[in-house]
Amino acid sequence: MKRATIKDVAEAAGVGVATVSRVLSGGSASPQTRERVLAVAAQLDYRPSALGRNLRQQRTGGMGLLLPDLTDSFYGQLAEGVLACARSAGEPVVIGSTADDPEQEAELIGMLLEQSVDRLIAVPCGDADTWRPALKAGMTVVFADRLPPEPDPGTPQPDPAGAAPESELEGALSGVSSAALSELMMLDGVGALPGARPAAPRPAVRPLDVPAVLTDDRSGIRTAVQYLRGLGHRRIAYLGGPGRERRVEAFRQAVGGVPDEELIVFSDGSRDSAYAAASGLFQTRPDLTALVAGGNMLGEAAVLAARELDLRVPRDLSVVMYDDVPWAELCSPPLTVIAQPARDMGYRAAELVLRAGSRRPRSVLLPTELVIRGSCGPRL
Repeated sequence: MKRATIKDVAEAAGVGVATVSRVLSGGSASPQTRERVLAVAAQLDYRPSALGRNLRQQRTGGMGLLLPDLTDSFYGQLAEGVLACARSAGEPVVIGSTADDPEQEAELIGMLLEQSVDRLIAVPCGDADTWRPALKAGMTVVFADRLPPEPDPGTPQPDPAGAAPESELEGALSGVSSAALSELMMLDGVGALPGARPAAPRPAVRPLDVPAVLTDDRSGIRTAVQYLRGLGHRRIAYLGGPGRERRVEAFRQAVGGVPDEELIVFSDGSRDSAYAAASGLFQTRPDLTALVAGGNMLGEAAVLAARELDLRVPRDLSVVMYDDVPWAELCSPPLTVIAQPARDMGYRAAELVLRAGSRRPRSVLLPTELVIRGSCGPRL
């Protein structure tokens, strides 16, 4: 059977070849035209020639996906979303693991640039300097789940090329509700809080003009803290990891007043470090009654440490974990979680990176949901 060509699709859809090419490459077209072209392409089983397309565009094709940990269930679901979207567009995906190491991340970015991969989705761990070479080389980048770490506020920062003014950032997130946008910008340090002390000199807090697909961390953490307080808990601890500045800041704001900093502890990202941080917290602060874990690996470590120390969940310790991964429901008791749509996050990030071209895509803020199970109980 003869393979369908782009000309066949154009004739059957009643449009020009250029229109078909534009639709299939993610360019602009009316919704009706897009729907008609895609329907005809599916009916004819049309598959673009990747070799011919990439020779014309002087690119190798495909996209890169950089994740901190390929064994993490959350990032596995995110990757599934990216792969599903890329598959529908006929794009191969090169996946790399950074191990939350900025140097390894920089090496992988360099490798992708050498291979002429010009689209990249990443859960970043390196700062702006790590990402500038990719942007200067013309690579289309979309961040997912988190943003690069912010510079030290005490260190003067030059105004880098590619910095996004606040007005442009607001435009990038114009599809997000004004309340959620205000909260996200506040947590990212964009715009001064009422009554806040002025910082001098003020660095460019978000120096990279890169779209991102994020979840509403502030709403998720706030809802969890309010839920625990409703159960009578007052000494609520937080276990955090690297790259989660927005979540810990959200926790501090949610508890209000002057937070007890002894109840806010961090790990370096490894399982051993997370376990040590949780165990140390439980032993040094036996008066705490509830814990919010800022990620599923942190939640796993907290549950293991509590079990080793004979702390009963939820009688002695209530636990809320960020991320709803499959094993959370299999725990005894099942864990209450702050669920974020990992697969949807990956799919939306792939849509953004595929859609980029004539205009910069908008960033996306996704909602979270508190899923109540059996790991939280009233303060006795």
